[in-house]
Amino acid sequence: MKRSLLEDLNTRIILFDGAMGTEIQKLSPRAEDFPANKEGFNDGLVLTRPEWIKTIHRQYLASGADCIETNTFGSNMYKLQEYGYGEQTIEFNFKAARLAREVCDEFNDKPRFVIGSMGPSGYLPSSNDPDLGSKTPDQIKDAFVPQAKGLIKGGVDALLIETSQDILEVKMAIEACHEAIDNLSMRVPIIANVTLDQYGKMLLGTPIQAAYTTVSDMGIDVFGLNCSTGPSEMIPSIRWLNEQEDLPILVVPNAGMPHNEGGKAVYKMTPSEMVQKLEDIITRFSRVRIIGGCCGTNSNHIYELRKMLQRHQK
Repeated sequence: MKRSLLEDLNTRIILFDGAMGTEIQKLSPRAEDFPANKEGFNDGLVLTRPEWIKTIHRQYLASGADCIETNTFGSNMYKLQEYGYGEQTIEFNFKAARLAREVCDEFNDKPRFVIGSMGPSGYLPSSNDPDLGSKTPDQIKDAFVPQAKGLIKGGVDALLIETSQDILEVKMAIEACHEAIDNLSMRVPIIANVTLDQYGKMLLGTPIQAAYTTVSDMGIDVFGLNCSTGPSEMIPSIRWLNEQEDLPILVVPNAGMPHNEGGKAVYKMTPSEMVQKLEDIITRFSRVRIIGGCCGTNSNHIYELRKMLQRHQK
């Protein structure tokens, strides 16, 4: 019987993959590569350029990643509506999950896992902004339910709520995951990530302590930090989370703080620098059980992180 992700993280530190968006940009996609020539619809490449997405998945697995994230960061119902695929949310996510599963199944040297990526809805239900706050909490939840269903049906090993900037949205996404799990009678772990600024707060000012307290008893299996900053800026928040002695912790930082160069965000942390920072983190904080890379990271970062973990886990 295949071992589960939760069983594995009890015995070793799990390594996620790196960034998807920046890897897609390296392929210099043109308008005609996207569905209906809709540039920027990166998730749509699972339909029009599935071999590109498979290659990115494969590179991360070949570099030593235990997990790959589905190319569904923006595939909740509201985001897909912007590109004309809102009514096909379940089918869309199913296809992306199956694509990742097929690549994972090419590797039989050790357990490999598919993680269902669920990024922000595009709204901030806690905000008073007339546009960003225009959706009710229940409407936010309803946008995530079909995404979670599609990912589960497609065979993901866990659901990942990531890069979250509004803790109320995180709550609704967790509820959506539970609803999908109950509806399908298929249990998968739920990982809830938040994104913090360099001062340890979410976009709307929620500190890590309040964010964790809000969702830690909602039946999630892992609590995490991803994106926004590099690993160094995450350490005070990781320290506090580690002291709770409760849930396993995920740490998936960017390759350092972004630098604005010509209007583009550039991430300059090298693989060796990232290894040094994350090695320090896993050495000091025993509840950190999942690491990986977000914006600016690539297969070279993952390869070096794998070598570091091998040294630690002999």
